[in-house]
Order: sequence, then structure tokens, then C-alpha cells
Amino acid sequence: MRTMTAHTGRPVDLGGLLWTLVRTDFKSRYHGTAGGFAWALLKPALMFLVLMGVFSFVFASAPRYPLNLIVGLFLWDFFSESTKAGLISLHTKGYLLTKAPFPSWILVVASTSNAVITLCVFVFALLGYLAAAGQAPSLGGVALFVIYLALYYLIVVGFCLGGSVLFLKYRDLNQVWDVATQAGFFIAPIIYPLDILPERVHLYLYAWPPTPILQFSRAVLVEDTIPTLTAHLLLLLMTGVIVAVGVTIFRAFAPDAAENL
Repeated sequence: MRTMTAHTGRPVDLGGLLWTLVRTDFKSRYHGTAGGFAWALLKPALMFLVLMGVFSFVFASAPRYPLNLIVGLFLWDFFSESTKAGLISLHTKGYLLTKAPFPSWILVVASTSNAVITLCVFVFALLGYLAAAGQAPSLGGVALFVIYLALYYLIVVGFCLGGSVLFLKYRDLNQVWDVATQAGFFIAPIIYPLDILPERVHLYLYAWPPTPILQFSRAVLVEDTIPTLTAHLLLLLMTGVIVAVGVTIFRAFAPDAAENL
């Protein structure tokens, strides 16, 4: 994948550049640790096993609650970690923009790589556990789950693109987003079932982007049900709006990114 740079007119291998940034960020995260790369696999896998064991014991009377909780926790952790990294991505890696001409959005996308790796390990651990427990979801359910994850990633990228350039102008945005994610943890039905709330407030909770992803993922993996066509269309609409807004903001402010570092 190549594109022409605005400064030199010479082609840049975007795929190679993205891979280099992802690899460098990954190595720097685990540099100096005894486990190294193994931590990227062991941390989410061990966390999954510990949570599964603990909550299966505590909530033995509600067999589906532990799985619903763990799905919610891991999906939320991906959203929280990746958006926080993406928000400050241009600020922390912006010095690269002054050293070589390349599209600045590459830095934003690369910043989400560690969260993506953790999420992928969790997905394999979850599907393996369900298969071992005799609760493997259908192929259709797995396919829908993968689609939800793809849409989730697009939502995250939309947030990161818009937030990364705004953060360069408004440094308080980092603190604002910390408060928003802390509140968002309780807005999304992660530690509580959505059904315990009055149905009239469900629509407001679904306006918070992680909520439909959490609920739809639980439906196809744990509940063995498929959300309605209308629900899927609304999710697609939400994803499209977030990506469009993020890209629009990024294009408006990105040309001045180097000056605002």
C-alpha cells in the first residue's frame, strides 16, 4: 500500500511504515521485562482465567453472569486503553512528523496496536473456553462477533482521530476524557444487566457507543440470540457518524499538528 507525500512527491509504503510503528511501540512496551513478548499473551489470558474462576464461584446461581461480565470487562478495557493511547498519540510521537514526511494518521492508528493485541488474545481465550465448556457459539454467531469487533475498532479510530488533533490545541482534553471514561464504565452495562433498568432509559444507554457492542457480543456468544436488523442498522449508522466526524475533525486540524506540538 503506497501513497504520495505532500512534501516530496515520493511514494511512501504505508503498510511498511505502519508495521514499523506497531513493532516499535510493542517492543518499547515490554522492553526490559523478563517475560518480554510473553506478557502480551499471558496477561490477558491469565486475567481471563482468574476472572472466570472467581466470578463462576461467586455467582454460581447466575451461570451466564460471569461470562457476560468478562466479555464486558475486556471489551471495555479495549475501548478505554485504545482511546486514551490514541488521544495523546500525536503529542507523544509527533516529533516523528518533523523528521520525515508521512501521513500523521498513521501515528494515531499505530497507537491502538497494543490494545488490539490484547483484545485478540482475549477473543481466542474466550472462544477456546466456550468450546471446552461445550458452549461454543455457532459459526454465524462468531462471524457476527468478528463484525462487531471490526465496527468497534472503527469507532475507536474515529474517536482517536478527532481526539488526537484536538488534544494538541486543548491539553485539558486528556483530563476530560479520563472523567468521561470513568463515568462511561458505569453508563455501559458492564457490571450490571441492562434489564434491571427501566426500558425507557435503554435508548440513552445505547447512545454510548460501547453499549451496543457489549450487548450484541453477549447476545451472539453467550445468549445464542441475534439482534434485530434494525439494531444492526443503527449500529452501522452510529459507526459511520463517529468515523465521519472523527475524520472531518482530523482533516481540519491535522495540517497544523506539527506547529501545535
